Amino acid sequence: MSALLEVRGLSTHFTGRTGTVRAVDDISFSVARGQVLGLVGESGSGKSVTGFSILGLIDPPGRIVAGQVMFQGRNLVTLGESALRGLRGNRLAMIFQDPMLTLNPVLSIGTQMIETVLAHEQVSRAEAYRRARDSLGLVGIPSPEERLAAYPHQFSGGMRQRVAIAIATLHRPDLIIADEPTTALDVTIQAQILAEMQTLSRDFGTALIWITHDLSVVAGLADAIAVMYAGRIVEAGSVADVLDRPRHPYTSGLIGSVPSRNQRGARLRQIPGNTPSLLNLPEGCAFRSRCSYADTACAQNPPLSESASGHSSRCFHPVHEHVG
Repeated sequence: MSALLEVRGLSTHFTGRTGTVRAVDDISFSVARGQVLGLVGESGSGKSVTGFSILGLIDPPGRIVAGQVMFQGRNLVTLGESALRGLRGNRLAMIFQDPMLTLNPVLSIGTQMIETVLAHEQVSRAEAYRRARDSLGLVGIPSPEERLAAYPHQFSGGMRQRVAIAIATLHRPDLIIADEPTTALDVTIQAQILAEMQTLSRDFGTALIWITHDLSVVAGLADAIAVMYAGRIVEAGSVADVLDRPRHPYTSGLIGSVPSRNQRGARLRQIPGNTPSLLNLPEGCAFRSRCSYADTACAQNPPLSESASGHSSRCFHPVHEHVG
């Protein structure tokens, strides 16, 4: 399966008075058309910065210092702002955790959606209106014609997020990056939106990068998972490989801390310690201060090891060596 998006050795740093934060540090992955990739990790792991880097949305003092983002044969890192603007919202789209980052509070939903269509395509206003109405219907918003006349404050949080998804999908983009868009929603609404995103990916061949800290979400949504820790991808592979046979101790810890994995009445398992500061990362493996398997070898950066199935990890002491 050929890659629609291929990220190669991407590094994004933020430099200030106190030093340099290596928010994204030499990461590589690919996504094929119609594939869903779950980008998983705790807060501060670099997930969101990865998404913003792909779309060219990094503002000073941040900058991409190395790597390539190849999208349909074009390196997005070297494209000018004008060319990127032509792709964003058209072939590339992003759904934010807070839908109000997408929605203008003083314009009706219809105005915002129609102008989005007209900004990228030379179609009549009537055609733009029809497409906006149909997109609201596709994400499960009832009475879409009435809703087009409404304003963002007249929608619930779940409905606003559906509108943001409808805007992102107006042009049937090739790639959508979703940055924890269902985190603040109740589980029923979350399940409905996840089902709608799966349908979109399946029916239109849209590639999807779903950024989250919730393993239970990607377990049911994604085809593949990449686990980030302290700015690096520490494990990647198919959902079955990563969740059923984790190699990296951090991935194993994340899986073990999911409440449903614990016995009723037992204390929740947790990963000891805290994520190291990205301003002052330790030499070698960034997870070693929290890892029960760490030894002197972990003072060096672990190489990437990969199986025939494409399951890769960065660890000198994979979990399976300590099981059984």
